[in-house]
Amino acid sequence: MNAIDNSPSDKTDISLGELLGEAAKTPDLPLVFLYDGKPVKPGYHVTEVKAGQFSALDCGANPEAWSEIFVQLWDIEEGERTHMTAGKFSAIVRKVSEHVRLDGAARLTFEVSDGARPMQLFCAKDPVAKDGALHVVLTPRPASCKPRDRWLAEEKIKAASSCAPSAGSRCCS
Repeated sequence: MNAIDNSPSDKTDISLGELLGEAAKTPDLPLVFLYDGKPVKPGYHVTEVKAGQFSALDCGANPEAWSEIFVQLWDIEEGERTHMTAGKFSAIVRKVSEHVRLDGAARLTFEVSDGARPMQLFCAKDPVAKDGALHVVLTPRPASCKPRDRWLAEEKIKAASSCAPSAGSRCCS
């Protein structure tokens, strides 16, 4: 069975471990998720953290297997609350890990809803500390064709290696 490469290639699909690693560097900073061009409301809740192990057959009839962590965010305004700190987020995940096996290298997916609109799936970019907060930009998680994705990755490697300078040759321009 083919294992999906969960390592991010363009840093728009980080793992749970990467997010927690950045949160550990700035535990006292507010953790602000941004989606649809705006930040989550200060009263947001982490309503669920779940782990999944998936087996599938892709559109090219290739068996696939991967693990994925889902973090559900409820984007609501609640009283005088402020954005939770990165440390509090980490503590929530730690509490979950006492009951659910969480793979730090697993693909990370955010499920976000304001309680009125349907839940949407997002992937996360690298967290960035700026303006006194740890910002995590969430982008819509698109569908993909795994055989095509593998082919594109192979073509990218081929193109990079064909331009690698060898003894006595110049790199292509």
